[in-house]
Amino acid sequence: MDKTIRLTAAQAMVRYIAAQQNDDGERFIEGCWAIFGHGNVAGIGEALHGAKDDFPTWRGHNEQTMAHAAIAYSKQLGRRKAMAVSSSIGPGAANMVTAAALAHVNRLPVLLIPGDVFANRGPDPVLQQVEDWGDGTVTVNDSFKPVTRYFDRITRPEQLLTALPRAFRIMTDPAECGPVCLSFCQDVQAEAYDYPESFFEPKIWRQRRMRPDEVELADAAKLIRTATRPVIVAGGGVLYAQATEALASFAEAHNIPVTETQAGKSVLPWDHPLNLGPIGVTGGEPANIVCAEADVVIGVGTRFQDFTTGSWGLFANPERKLISLNVAAYDAMKHGAVPLNSDALVGLGELGEALNGYTSPGKIDGLKPDWFGKVDPLTDAPEGNALATDMQVIGAVQRASTEETVVMCAAGTMPGELHKLWKASKPGGYHMEYGFSCMGYEIAGAMGIKMAQPERDVICFTGDGTYMMANSEMATAAMMGIPFTVVVTDNRGYGCINRLQMGTGSAEFNNLLDHSIGGENSNIDFAKHAEAMGAVSVKVSSIAELEEALAKRAQAKGPYVIVIDTDPYPSTEPGGTWWDVGVPEVSERAEVNAARAQYETNKKTQRAD
Repeated sequence: MDKTIRLTAAQAMVRYIAAQQNDDGERFIEGCWAIFGHGNVAGIGEALHGAKDDFPTWRGHNEQTMAHAAIAYSKQLGRRKAMAVSSSIGPGAANMVTAAALAHVNRLPVLLIPGDVFANRGPDPVLQQVEDWGDGTVTVNDSFKPVTRYFDRITRPEQLLTALPRAFRIMTDPAECGPVCLSFCQDVQAEAYDYPESFFEPKIWRQRRMRPDEVELADAAKLIRTATRPVIVAGGGVLYAQATEALASFAEAHNIPVTETQAGKSVLPWDHPLNLGPIGVTGGEPANIVCAEADVVIGVGTRFQDFTTGSWGLFANPERKLISLNVAAYDAMKHGAVPLNSDALVGLGELGEALNGYTSPGKIDGLKPDWFGKVDPLTDAPEGNALATDMQVIGAVQRASTEETVVMCAAGTMPGELHKLWKASKPGGYHMEYGFSCMGYEIAGAMGIKMAQPERDVICFTGDGTYMMANSEMATAAMMGIPFTVVVTDNRGYGCINRLQMGTGSAEFNNLLDHSIGGENSNIDFAKHAEAMGAVSVKVSSIAELEEALAKRAQAKGPYVIVIDTDPYPSTEPGGTWWDVGVPEVSERAEVNAARAQYETNKKTQRAD
């Protein structure tokens, strides 16, 4: 009979988590972020304290953003490792729902452990409990169900024996990977149980590599052999599968050009002859021209998000066919694609063997030089403009970057500009959360990236709007001595959405501060605010001063914040493609009516298949 050990349920959970390993023999869950409240301090808090010498606990300042840090950590490491995040019940738990959705969209693992109400219901309604008059089992934590890949409510200590292995199976499965939520009733956390000692033995969770089905492989190869203008759309799955070299070999062997989604940018060096660069709404002309003419589009590790496909208007060739090589069957079947349900590394290798002797006759000569001839001048240092543009800021950072630089962002103007303009030299040098495009991911995410790869030079781009959404983990990074650079581009509002508003014919309204009630009274000193949280900060007034400040970033022992005022109106005009944003059918504004007419024209290019 198996020997047992008597532990509280919370102690058992922490002990089990600390024993789980990835297939590199490293601990899969590196540690736990926690903000304690009455729903987790007595049970989980005591258990984490008992393990603190081996299993670290980090104190965050906001539940959502500490979860963002955990998610960025895993994204930067290609899902090879992850973190846990614990909160109290009620508002603390609800704060993590946004982060759960972000991880779900991006297929990223994170172990969420919110406290929950009393399973025995003795003190109901407990402080911060939301009561459902028609369902006594509902709590705030039910909000996690649609935005997690696995949800379980722990109402008995012995339920951990099945719930924890299920959670780790999801987090380490390439096809089903995503956030899991173990909603831990607070009285159960403190209850003891005689657990089998074998339950806590180290276990290796191998990230399996799914091989393609023979029939699907043959169908995909047959279709590609008919192609005269094939193109590859490389997504984040290429990075997660560690398949960047395999992609380069495949593209070179068959002369098939590669385009990069936001998640896939950096799969090939920017100057690789077959790398056409960014695709879609925030894409460049080389990729979009080739995609519009392509007869076979080969997606590799991509969800085919609307920004990638131009709301399915980009792939304009009426004869075009779609192949989707994806580890998730859900993504492999999208839009009538010929599916190739497989790990990207293995799938590219076997598809390459099946295509032995095939070389695409397509030509891409001149497209990249023409493109860079148009956009490179936009990133040059300014010659007299009063306010710097976002493109000029990117140019300054690019000139200051090294091969170890990681630029990161999530929302606002910079994702589009960086996708078009940034020149990534090696995999992992471009970290963009553009699945959920969550404002507030940036500062916490930069901290998570630096924790994942301390040797990298992490530079975070954030606008003033995103900075105001969530900046509290700046204090956490300062407290923990985690160095990274934050470039705050202050255009006094939500400049990206203001331009979208104008583009749909509407008046400028409620986006820039100057077009908002009381906005003229707003004069936020971001440098002083960052300094108050412990960062080293500087306000610069020109691109030249920005470059001088960037040169000093290595001296900082914690977060280093550079603030620069920017013009909210200019953007990179070359490139891009249509994006489906509904324009009102009826309006008193002539500009809206004109935009609606153009919308209806563009809508005709959208394909359902």
